Amino acid sequence: MPPPPPPPPLGRGRRRAAQAFDEALDDADLVTARAALAQGRWQNARSLLVHTGDDWDRRGHRVMVLARESYCAAWAREWLLAEPESADAAVLLALAQVRRALHGKGKPVRAREACANAAARAPADPTPWLGLLLLECAVGTDQDVIRTFEQVRARYADHHHAHHLMVARLAARRSEACPDPLHEAYDFAGWAAEQAPADSPLAILPVIAHAERYRVLAAAGHEPADPAASGHWTGRRARQVMKAAFDWWLEWELEGHPRRLIDLNFLAHAKFCEGRGAEAAALFHRIGRHATPAPWSYPDRDPHTAFAAARGAALGTA
Repeated sequence: MPPPPPPPPLGRGRRRAAQAFDEALDDADLVTARAALAQGRWQNARSLLVHTGDDWDRRGHRVMVLARESYCAAWAREWLLAEPESADAAVLLALAQVRRALHGKGKPVRAREACANAAARAPADPTPWLGLLLLECAVGTDQDVIRTFEQVRARYADHHHAHHLMVARLAARRSEACPDPLHEAYDFAGWAAEQAPADSPLAILPVIAHAERYRVLAAAGHEPADPAASGHWTGRRARQVMKAAFDWWLEWELEGHPRRLIDLNFLAHAKFCEGRGAEAAALFHRIGRHATPAPWSYPDRDPHTAFAAARGAALGTA
């Protein structure tokens, strides 16, 4: 059994930790289960996932966050020893193995095996395939990525996180090219938004594609490093995309979606870069303290500083 995690650092480190982005966002039950898991009490995670049921976006979000805990793989194995047939324990172990592989602490082949085992235990669950998609987007071929995405989509066509991963992967194609309004990342995002139901948060996906493509272009030197100084958000196509997404948010504003705050951060970032201060301010009010690293870190910025500066300017508190 691994040792317990160390206590939080003192002094400056503790102040910095207070600013840390929390992937759990506003999911209080997830925060509680994660804290218990960090201390080796996997029963809370068990109860959380049982109650999550087949709410696939929420299940994916919760398993992904739990899997980030340092000793998650060890605790998931202990859970499997107690309940060898548990599909929840298997998927938690699989995503923990994916995280270890992405950080160079484990082999991708073992992570793939763990994802396949979890998928076999719960054939209807897209979450093991989400974990595999995360891995393949980092180390796999285009064919691997597409094949895995199709497995996710076959189980849940509107999977939020999977579509975000695909947009980011597609945006990285042709990084040497100059800005291109017909880039495939935009085509994919537009197609997915059109295919989704009217109330689906995938309506925001074209905004995600716009930010992800900016990330790639700025890293290649085709756009300014300061997104607010870029014309990327002020062209005709960009303005149409931002208006459609903001109008969708005004009409639907899905308070219950587990990853809505990620969308709101992308939309607030876009509106701020577009120069629409009032609209950005409305979004910042909804975001509250739940900032996310992306897209404020794009292309290579301190996300705390960037978020605070944009929020202060939009709200008039800078």
